Amino acid sequence: MDETERICACYHHPWLQYVVRQPMTNASLREHPGIDARNAATASRLPAEAVAAGRIVSTTPSQAARTGSYLPFSFWA
Repeated sequence: MDETERICACYHHPWLQYVVRQPMTNASLREHPGIDARNAATASRLPAEAVAAGRIVSTTPSQAARTGSYLPFSFWA
């Protein structure tokens, strides 16, 4: 996946989590595409890229990224 596709996937995941009434976290993002636990850094980098691109927002900006949760930007706005 290129960067645009990763950000797009990271944007759609919080919507899927919202439907099942669960927050998007790094752990849920890691489970969704099957990212191995050894590559947990990848799951941490994806939300950071999506936040920087303005696609998602952190609902817990004061917490560490690995324990935070996220919403799609259009939902938040």
